[in-house]
Amino acid sequence: MTVLTIQDLTIRMAGRPLMEGASLQVDDGRKVGLVGRNGAGKSTLLKAILGELQPDSGEIRIAQRARIGHVAQETPAGDTSLLDIVLEADTERAGLLAELEGHPEAIRAGEIHERLIAIQADAAPARAATILAGLGFDAAAQARPSKEYSGGWRMRVSLARALFLEPDLLLLDEPTNHLDLEAAMWLEGWIQRFGGAAIIISHDRGLLERCVDSIAHLDRQKITLYPGNFENFVRVRTERAAQQAAMNVKLAAQRAHMQSFVDRFRAKATKARQAQSRLKALERMPAIESVIEDHATQFVFPQPEQLPPPILTVNRGQAGYGDHVVLRNLDIRIDQEDRIALLGANGNGKSTLAKVLAGRLAPMSGDVHRDRRMRVGYFAQHQEDDLDLDGTPLTHMAEAMPKSTATQCRSQLARFGLDANRADTKVSGLSGGEKARLLMALTTRDAPHMLILDEPTNHLDIDARDALVKALADYEGAVILISHDPHLVELVADRLWLVADGKVTPFEGDLDDYRAQLGGRTSGATKREEKKGGKPAPQVEARPQHAPLRARLKGIELTLSKLAEEAKVIEGALANPKLYEGGKTDLIARATARRAAIAKDVERLETEWLGITEQLEAA
Repeated sequence: MTVLTIQDLTIRMAGRPLMEGASLQVDDGRKVGLVGRNGAGKSTLLKAILGELQPDSGEIRIAQRARIGHVAQETPAGDTSLLDIVLEADTERAGLLAELEGHPEAIRAGEIHERLIAIQADAAPARAATILAGLGFDAAAQARPSKEYSGGWRMRVSLARALFLEPDLLLLDEPTNHLDLEAAMWLEGWIQRFGGAAIIISHDRGLLERCVDSIAHLDRQKITLYPGNFENFVRVRTERAAQQAAMNVKLAAQRAHMQSFVDRFRAKATKARQAQSRLKALERMPAIESVIEDHATQFVFPQPEQLPPPILTVNRGQAGYGDHVVLRNLDIRIDQEDRIALLGANGNGKSTLAKVLAGRLAPMSGDVHRDRRMRVGYFAQHQEDDLDLDGTPLTHMAEAMPKSTATQCRSQLARFGLDANRADTKVSGLSGGEKARLLMALTTRDAPHMLILDEPTNHLDIDARDALVKALADYEGAVILISHDPHLVELVADRLWLVADGKVTPFEGDLDDYRAQLGGRTSGATKREEKKGGKPAPQVEARPQHAPLRARLKGIELTLSKLAEEAKVIEGALANPKLYEGGKTDLIARATARRAAIAKDVERLETEWLGITEQLEAA
């Protein structure tokens, strides 16, 4: 059954066409990721589907009696409990219960009871509570009124209402923006199990690769549907771009050859007819379409000088606010090559730990030792609230770098894609992504030895997120990462720390193991099996057994990276002619021997890496 049909849709905003003759069909059960450049009209399309704006022409048809679920801008602050707010999303159930309270006549009361049984109204509170729990609200939190929560947490309640409705068509616009990593992982699992159709706008590459079965690309006012997930979409687009580029080269060569003939023989009477024929052939040749690529997004972090390890240690530390202890028994060591992601639900102390490591919060007790030369860059989650809306990126950078020239300030901004025009634009006129780039430029301005990134991708699109990953791969300092984006965590971090129950402990395993652990805690099916005396799902039971192998795999990869760097230094030294001056035979011999030893270590570690990989694949 087709749930949604969009045919020849045209939408103009302020006279500018966002869509012209765009078409899309979504069948029952299909999950579609909607992607496109910022400003292409993705959110506008969802509004048109919801009937919140009228298209200029074309047709949007929704299957008869199909229910649409979407996330409201924000749940209002009031005295109603979170659980009741979610239950109220099912207006049919709420209406029937209200009618029943009015003591209708017996026949009508019987009809109401039959309908309530049919829609499984008695199971609704448990289902609503499960969804709220998955999004980070425990039983006590669900009973509290919505007015006690900030806007970000109330957005989660709006998402819970949309999911609870179990609609035929679910519309989600950046659903993970207000979630922590744990809630984002839970949402991924929910979407995978959801049986209805969905259109999802997201910059979360992991979600688009794990949760959708097709990609709708909104580009040049048209919608093109690609089967498969985002990875397949990128592959197909790349292949088409390569084919288009090759065709462009071929057409250009043919045009040049024909034009050369025309230019040479147009004036000769004997060749005039042939020249005219070639001119007509030139006119009939297809126009060369340029392979339109957005300006490549690039981030470049200034590189710090190397410091001896460790650059920071915390011993027997306690951290908190006032008399309230949030974290205790902190024993931490950080070296300059560390890449650490902090796991744990919101409210467990990840941001508190980040502030302690950044030196912005003094520990309540314990010893903190820092290398006196160490510089720290701290990207705070809500830091954009502190930007001067009347200022420009250039004025912000000039204030942060008072000893630098305007050219140096502009150069630092350009490292993050803020060109001359954007550098002089008022902050109030910047997009969320451009503000995030400004904050990243400010954070890294003095080449920090340690970067602490608290939700750095909230307003970054997919290209910018990829640019951030590449910049962090090249960065030669320590990274402490807090992010709801599993894709970013998997690509950047080689160590995981779990912040929970007032403690910070290493997590032995990877994000798959962490997903399994979360699934073991929150999966209703698993809990029911345990109550019946059965075993949890096999994957939940088996994954912890593989955690040591995964940890060893990452350890090998880290060691191989260090050996490669050392080999590079030795090769550079041996290639320097000055080394062979002055009888430095012992030094040459030691360097040559070390190079040979590194080669043997690399061969041994690569063999071990392949063996572990085969074991994990077999498992």
